[in-house]
Amino acid sequence: MVASSLCDAVLAAREGFGRANGIGSRVNECEPASALEWLLASDPAIRWQAMRDLADAGETATAAERARVAREGLGAEILRRQEPDGSWRRPGAPVWLPTLFTMLLLRATGVDPADAAVDAAVARLEASLTWDDDGCWELRRRKPGASSFFDGEVEPCINGGVLALGAYFGRPSERLARRLLGEQLDDGGWNCDAPASARSSFHTTICVLEGLLAFERAAGSAPEISRARRRGETYLLERRLFRRRSTGELVDPAFLELAFPPRYHYDVLRALEYFRAAGGEPDTRVGEAVQHVENRRQPDGRWLLDRAYDEALPFPFVESPGAPSRWNTLRALRVLRWCERSAR
Repeated sequence: MVASSLCDAVLAAREGFGRANGIGSRVNECEPASALEWLLASDPAIRWQAMRDLADAGETATAAERARVAREGLGAEILRRQEPDGSWRRPGAPVWLPTLFTMLLLRATGVDPADAAVDAAVARLEASLTWDDDGCWELRRRKPGASSFFDGEVEPCINGGVLALGAYFGRPSERLARRLLGEQLDDGGWNCDAPASARSSFHTTICVLEGLLAFERAAGSAPEISRARRRGETYLLERRLFRRRSTGELVDPAFLELAFPPRYHYDVLRALEYFRAAGGEPDTRVGEAVQHVENRRQPDGRWLLDRAYDEALPFPFVESPGAPSRWNTLRALRVLRWCERSAR
């Protein structure tokens, strides 16, 4: 559980903000009204998640808003951009790159995987393209014996994302999950450079953890997957989510930048979102990362976008680095709410 002093500080800062701006206590939303209203007046992909995670809206209203994601805004744009062969493409980029990361963005919208348009898009991809190692791993038109999209390729950072997608969109791959279990390193994490490197990577580890968690939720709990996730979580927790275990120094300044969409890149908000999604109370070792996220809150209750790893998307991302970010604000607020609820 996060140290009470941290959560007390978070609550005090929030209450002080409310008093200074004439905003009363909002126990259910746990953030300044302006930030919540800003999220609710946005794309259905953000609005429905804010309703569920921050406003405690009823199930009927939340489901109705979620149903809009495939037909309006970002979710609809992603589906509209799909090619006839099931891929997403960007000039000059290999097919796998925009396909994988556009699908991951679609998952982040929380679109209903049972929606007919979504299921058709996923089926089109699954039926048409396979991973093929023809000197370079790439998605190509289906060939006999080639690995299906949802069975992945060879790099665990890519395969973690593929596993998460298969689990979310109703195609969980036990074969891929077991491959990732076999690639876990002695220190508990994963690295795309293994076996040449015996030391894990923050980037690869978070990708795999997200995939294993999604698989476990879709296919049912398995003791070996749970154990692997716990070891991977410990790898991050022993490093306070962004520090070297040996010296306590910051591993990489980019780990403190709040990015969206993240592509394969690691940062503390992405890690905190994983731990929140995994459930349970916050471990005390996430405290410094939580405090960093809280400190990045702007006077208007919003968070900025530090970086957008959108170079793989087939269309421009709607948020700009340095400007207020609804995606970061949504994710930061629900991480802080997770912390605060555990302290009460």
